[in-house]
This record gives sequence, structure tokens and C-alpha cells, in this order.
Amino acid sequence: MGQDAKKQGKEENLMPILEHIGELRKRLIAILLVVFVGLIIGLVAANPVYNYLMAQEPVNGLPLHTFSYWDGIGIYMKIAFIVALVLALPFTLFQVWSFVKPALEEKEQGAALRYIPFALLMLLLGFAFSYFVVFPMAYNFTTSVSERLGLVETYGVVQYFSFLFNIVIPISLMFELPLVIMFLTKLRILNPLRLRKMRRLAYFLMVVIGTFITPPDVISDLMVAVPLILLYEFSVFLSSIVYRKQLEKDAAWEEEFNSLQNT
Repeated sequence: MGQDAKKQGKEENLMPILEHIGELRKRLIAILLVVFVGLIIGLVAANPVYNYLMAQEPVNGLPLHTFSYWDGIGIYMKIAFIVALVLALPFTLFQVWSFVKPALEEKEQGAALRYIPFALLMLLLGFAFSYFVVFPMAYNFTTSVSERLGLVETYGVVQYFSFLFNIVIPISLMFELPLVIMFLTKLRILNPLRLRKMRRLAYFLMVVIGTFITPPDVISDLMVAVPLILLYEFSVFLSSIVYRKQLEKDAAWEEEFNSLQNT
């Protein structure tokens, strides 16, 4: 009898876990389907996007070369994949929200849902900052070094776009930091106290990122590292707002609970 009860208890504990895994699997499949549809749209949009990028400074008028038969296809696929990720981002965040929705209260559900359009906005701001500010600095620095050395500039299309994407994509993703921190604070995984303790480490990482993706000169490094540090501080500020509301709510609940006990 005791063994049967233990077995039944284990099965009851296992069922919610299996249900969560099944729910997660469904949402991942839905996300992959949307990414696939976005990839098809991206393949259609790849040529206009490529033409737009090639018409902008600093590459405007600069001939790019292919050194492999697959270079052109590779560029098409990279552009299409980035377009697919941008298009799929709102749906992906909605699926994440739907998955954690049962763990949130009604007000928190609405607040978390409002993050989705802002996530897309922050990603686009990151694209703009990295493409129009950081990338020209890095490009001008590398070409100036080549000129000093008397080198003939012969660029491959793969090398150019790899150089571009390696700068644009990481910075764009970093612009999601405030929303990620706010969301984790809502879930009580992070709080501003912990973030302030991590400040030195965070500053160090921001400087490393700024140094890694920009030319090796102090001004360029600061022009990237300082906005990233400000982004982190803005994230801490937003986290403190969410955390303060949570404390006020907890205090109100505790006061109400104590008053009910006294009666």
C-alpha cells in the first residue's frame, strides 16, 4: 500500500512537469514555423535590403568581389535570416509571455505584454545606433590603416557583410537589456540591489564589448562603451521602479493579512 502511494505521488509530481515540457515544445514549434515564414519573406526582401545597404556610405561606390560561387547565396541567406529574426521577435516574445503567464498575476500579465512592442523598438534603435554610428567608425579606422600601409583595398562581399553583421547584431541585442532586466525583476529573479552589486562586473563587460567591436583607439571604445553603460544604468533604474512597486504591494498584503489575523 505504501509503495503504491509513493508511486502515485511520483506520478502526480511528474505530470505537471510533463505538461510544462509539452507546452514548451508546442511554443517552440510555433516559433520555428514563424521563423520559417519570416525566412521566406526575408529571401524576397533580401535583394532590396542588399541594394539599400550597398547604396549607403561608406560602401557606396566601392566594388565588392566574390571569391567563391557560394558568396552571393551566403549573403542572401544571412540577410534573409536577420529579416526573419526581426519579424519573428514579437511573436517569439508573445510565446514567452504566454508560457510564463500562469506564474504572473493579472496586472503583471498586462504589464509584461506591453514589453513586446518596446522590445521591437529597442531592437530597431540598436540597429540604427550600431549601423549609423559604430560601423562607420570601425570601417573608417580600418581603411585609414590600409591607406597608411599603401595597401590596395580589394574587399570580398562576404568579408564586408561579416564585418558589418559582427558589429550590428551584438549591439542591437544589447539594446534589449533594459526590457530583459525589467522582465526578470517582474519575475523576482533580479532586483536593483543585486544589479548594483554587479555594477563593476557589468561595467567591465561593457568596456570589453566596446573594445572588441570597435577600432583599437580610446575615443571609439568610449563612444560604444559609454552608451552601453548608460543602458545598464537605465536598466537598473527601471528595475528599481518595478522592485519598489513589488515592495509596496507586499507591504500592503502583509498589512491586510495581519489585520485579518487580529480580527
